[in-house]
Amino acid sequence: MSLAHDSALRRALARARDGKALDVTEAAVLLQARDEHLDALLDHASRVRDAGLRAAGREGVITYSRKVFIPLTRLCRDRCGYCTFATAPHKLAAAFLSPDEVLEIARQGAAMGCKEALFTLGDRPEDRWHQAREWLDAHGYDDTLSYVRAMAIRVLEETGLLPHLNPGVLSWRDLQRLKPVAPSMGMMLETTSRRLFEEKGQAHHGSPDKDPAVRLRVLEDAGRSNVPFTTGILIGIGETVEDRAESIFAIRRVAREYGGIQEVIVQNFRAKPDTAMRGMPDADLQELAATIAVTRLVLGPRTRVQAPPNLVDAEYDLMIRAGIDDWGGVSPLTPDHVNPERPWPQIDDLAARTAASGFALRERLTVYPEYVRAGEPWLDPRLLGHVAALADPDTGLAREDAVPVGRPWQEPDGGFAPSGRVDLHVEVDTTGRANDRREDFDHVYGDWEALRARLGAAPAGPGTPDEVRAALRRAEADPAGLTDAEAVALLGAEGGALDELAGIADELRRQAVGDDVTYVVNRNINFTNVCYTGCRFCAFAQRRTDADAYTLSLEQVADRAEEAWAAGATEVCMQGGIHPDLPGTAYFEIARAVKARTPRMHVHAFSPMEVINGASRTNLSVRDWLEAAKEAGVDSLPGTAAEILDDDVRWVLTKGKLPTQDWIDVITTAHRVGIPTTSTMMYGHVDDHLHWVRHIKLIRRLQEETGGFSEFVLLPFVHTSAPIYLAGIARPGPTAQENRAVHALARILLHGAISNIQCSWVKLQDDLCRQVLRGGVNDLGGTLMEETISRMAGSENGSYKTISELRAMVEVTGRPVRQRTTEYGRPDDERLAASLASDGVCQSVRRTLPLV
Repeated sequence: MSLAHDSALRRALARARDGKALDVTEAAVLLQARDEHLDALLDHASRVRDAGLRAAGREGVITYSRKVFIPLTRLCRDRCGYCTFATAPHKLAAAFLSPDEVLEIARQGAAMGCKEALFTLGDRPEDRWHQAREWLDAHGYDDTLSYVRAMAIRVLEETGLLPHLNPGVLSWRDLQRLKPVAPSMGMMLETTSRRLFEEKGQAHHGSPDKDPAVRLRVLEDAGRSNVPFTTGILIGIGETVEDRAESIFAIRRVAREYGGIQEVIVQNFRAKPDTAMRGMPDADLQELAATIAVTRLVLGPRTRVQAPPNLVDAEYDLMIRAGIDDWGGVSPLTPDHVNPERPWPQIDDLAARTAASGFALRERLTVYPEYVRAGEPWLDPRLLGHVAALADPDTGLAREDAVPVGRPWQEPDGGFAPSGRVDLHVEVDTTGRANDRREDFDHVYGDWEALRARLGAAPAGPGTPDEVRAALRRAEADPAGLTDAEAVALLGAEGGALDELAGIADELRRQAVGDDVTYVVNRNINFTNVCYTGCRFCAFAQRRTDADAYTLSLEQVADRAEEAWAAGATEVCMQGGIHPDLPGTAYFEIARAVKARTPRMHVHAFSPMEVINGASRTNLSVRDWLEAAKEAGVDSLPGTAAEILDDDVRWVLTKGKLPTQDWIDVITTAHRVGIPTTSTMMYGHVDDHLHWVRHIKLIRRLQEETGGFSEFVLLPFVHTSAPIYLAGIARPGPTAQENRAVHALARILLHGAISNIQCSWVKLQDDLCRQVLRGGVNDLGGTLMEETISRMAGSENGSYKTISELRAMVEVTGRPVRQRTTEYGRPDDERLAASLASDGVCQSVRRTLPLV
């Protein structure tokens, strides 16, 4: 060892000893510690591990899970150079284990006291092997994951074992499908080395699912979806120590940002015959110990770190000294199908070896105790009973006397009993919200400091006067042809240039729709605000136990629709939180309840996020779910949940909301099945002007493809009670200048594609509404009757406006005001008379003036 390296190693060890944060370079140095330096490193790691166990109430305890290994299929579309698990169809009796074979393994495991059913399989084998595709078709499954889901349910219902799913790379939507059937899932990151993926002859070359960026995205999506997730690194496959350090830090970033990494496995490569890497040396066990210790130091005391006990030879004590606190899954029945040459230790022997190092061995469940005790949102309600049957309620570990017994897996029965603050829609304008933030503010949204690191550099300043003038000339000549740079320049227009921009937009408005300012008499019905999605901008969502939480019954929803109809409404707009107790069919029942009570009412309902939730819970495709919703009475969808259609922004602004591509898929599918939608943009938080421009242009492109958007609605960010603002990350909404400019720019960029541009009186003061009406806007939205979402965030503009108030707002502009339907047609005379009589708002929500 050189003097320079020895000095760097001593400095890094001193920082570890003193509890100081390590950087990637220091971690890479420590990974090379050996002999007396390794001993010191292990001591520091042990101290951190012990502090974490004390904090968790498990001092002196190392855990394991008693499991069975279910190799659902050994076919895989990847070609990893070290893998002996994946094979070819001609070497198997069948492409997949049959349901009987799956259940036989699970039943035998349950009889031997196992509580975990580990489903391991290759990535999407039907994409490579026609035999896999044919087997799935013959047995009635759309894809491998549909079979995984079905077998997980069978195992829950018939044996009581808890599934842990390792199906490889999953999309965000896949995670929504599988979360209700498994308390935990997993996928090894393995390494962040792109060289191993891109270079021919390296371990991951030719394996599309081993792209490090793809695998990191899976870890992030699991965190966004509140899935307790197992991951880890594989050492000795050709990566450098720098690669290894970077992999550990990548896992740390995801763990901090989302809180969903339940354990990190540090696994050593073992060469296997009949693989491309059979000639590679096994990873050295001192090297493994150093990697475990560095993982412990980097990830800290709260992370659970595991080493598979069948891969460490006799060096159990060395791994315990390195900082592990878990041995992983150990099976008394099935072999380790990934490392078949390495049998599991007997559990009694593992307990004895653990005791020899001064620790007690305790059994846990597949989902770690911290998530068992936390419950929602980490555990789906369909699984709570299965987990509770096996868990010690005090510790979250496996109950020693628990015997797995099958129990039904089914959609929750609850969800339509009225509960909580059901009068919030009225009280929000009087007594207001109970608290300015939820009690779980500090952790439910992820780590705020880690989130802050996601923010990009500050955007460039506004365009020069010459650039703005040139962009204005272009906007006059070719509105939809503005480049991104020109459009961004216009968003910075001020003074006379801003007035000119508004004038151009207003002339285009006149050409497109004339001078009428339109509005609809409608009622918002937010049927629940219970939601665990974790959107960081949302002040509406509550836990079921929060003081402001509520859920309406079907009867109450229908009552409110009937009241609205009596007041002349032609539309109800219905959206709600992603309530864990609502089954995927609840949306259909809500629509039917409204149509049964008010058959002619236009049902404008369910955001793309709710569509994905419903489709995932019913295991239907998005298209099939939308067709069922249409049959149930849904006439159009609100194009909300869009926020900013850029995932770099979305993953700061929201924790678990659907990705951009899924929003696009829902919207375009709705258009194809004949369900029109609105389109929206919520702006002025952690975004910049270029994001706004690209969002509007994306909306235009979708409109040109499908023609299904009825309007574009601009929604300025309301900051007052928004969690992301209270945490000091978002700015306090757009300025008045920005609001004027973006409304005008929307009209310009969407000219010839979307005729109707709507402003939100809820989010803008009346004077600013009048200003944007002079700058391209032609629609005011609705009377609303009950607007709770923005009011909960701190909007001060009330929860409804009467027709008289809307007309008074517009009157000074000199433009005519006209009531419309959802489709921008004219309501019939009966509807107009009813709305005139009520002034567009039902009596039950009107504010009463105090007597003086």
